[in-house]
Amino acid sequence: MKKVLALVLAFVMVFGLVGCAKPAEPAAPAATTEQAPAAAEAPKYKIAVYTSTVSQNEEEFRSAEQAQKKYPDIVVTQTYPDNFTKEQETLISNALALVSDPEVKVLIMNQSVPGAAAAFDKVRAARPDVLICSYQPAETDIIAEKADVVLQADDAAMGYEIPKQAAALGAKVFVHYSFPRHMSYPLLAQRREVFKTECAKLGIKFVDATAPDPTGDAGLPGAQQFISEDIPRKVAEYGKDTNFFSTNCGMQEPLLKTALAQGAIVAQQCCPSPFHGYPGALGISIPPEKAGDSEFMLGEIKTKLAAAGGTGRFSTWPFPISMLSTAALVEYGKLYAEGKLTGKNDPEALKKAYAEVSNGANIRFTNYTTKDKDGKDVTQENFYLLWADYITF
Repeated sequence: MKKVLALVLAFVMVFGLVGCAKPAEPAAPAATTEQAPAAAEAPKYKIAVYTSTVSQNEEEFRSAEQAQKKYPDIVVTQTYPDNFTKEQETLISNALALVSDPEVKVLIMNQSVPGAAAAFDKVRAARPDVLICSYQPAETDIIAEKADVVLQADDAAMGYEIPKQAAALGAKVFVHYSFPRHMSYPLLAQRREVFKTECAKLGIKFVDATAPDPTGDAGLPGAQQFISEDIPRKVAEYGKDTNFFSTNCGMQEPLLKTALAQGAIVAQQCCPSPFHGYPGALGISIPPEKAGDSEFMLGEIKTKLAAAGGTGRFSTWPFPISMLSTAALVEYGKLYAEGKLTGKNDPEALKKAYAEVSNGANIRFTNYTTKDKDGKDVTQENFYLLWADYITF
C-alpha cells in the first residue's frame, strides 16, 4: 500500500509541475497527455525537386537549393546526369529513387529533358498517388499524358515577340543558334519557323547557325567555345546590328558576354531571366542576402551594361521564370499534399501559387494547343504556357 501511495504522490507532483502550480486541477495534465499522440500523428509529406546540375543550368539547380532552404523538412532534391541523352537509365532510376520514400507526395522536374516521359511512366506505375509536375518539357506532344501539371515559358509567343523586341533594339539581322536535338523538340522547331516568318515581315535577315550540341563529344565547354568564336565572325559579316539567340541554356553566358564585347544585340535569352547568363557574363557578384533578388540583379545588369556601352541593346523578363516556376510548384505541391486542391490539376490554385511567389507579377497563362490525327485543335488542359513583358536595359 505504501508503494502505491508513493506512486500516486509521484504522479501528483509531476502533474502539478506541468499544470503550472495548479495541482488540484487534473484537466490540464489530461489535455497535455491527449495532445501528444495527435502531434505525432500529424500527416507528414515531402516534395522532391529534380533538376539539372549547376553546370547545365545554374538557375534550375539554385531554384531547388532555395526551395530546400525555405522548407528544409519538406523539400528533397536530386540532379540528373549532364549527359542525360546517353544516361537515360540513370535519369529514370534517380526519379524512382526519389519517390521510393513513401513520404514523397510530389515530384517536380525542372527542366524535363528527354527521358522525362519514361521516368514519369515508371513513377506513375510505382506511386500513382504522387503529383507529377513538369517544367520546360522536351517531349512536348506526349508530356501532358504523363504528368499532372506541365508548364513552360510560351515559346510560341516568343516566336512573335523576340523578333519584335529585337527590331525595337535596332536589329537588322537575327542569328539563331541551335542543333538537331533541340530542333526535334516540337515547340522549338515551331518557334524557329515563326522567327523566320516574323523576321521577314519586319525586314530582318534571319540566319540559321548550327552550334555543337552540349551533350556531344566536345561537351558544354566545346559548345561555349564555339559561341565565343562564332559571334565575332557573324558581326564581321553582318554588322553590329545583329541579334543573337541560342536555344541552349549553357550557351547563354558566352553569348551575352561576346555580344556585348562586339556591340551586338540580345533581345532575350532562351530562358528569360535577369539571372540567366548575366551574372557570369558581366562579372556580377551576388551577396548571399541578395540571392534570388530580381530588383538587385536588374540594377546590377543595367549598371554593368551601361559601363560597357550596351545600354538599349539588351533585354529580358523582369524575373527568373524557371526559378519562379520551381518555387510556385513547391507551393502548389504543398497544397496537394495537404489535401487543399480540387484535383491534381487545379488552375486557379496554380495561378495563385505563381502570384504568391512573384509578388503579384503580371504573368499570362494560356493552354497549349496541339493537333489530333484529323488535324483538329486539341487543348491540353493541364499544359500551361507562361508569358511576361520585357524590361530593356
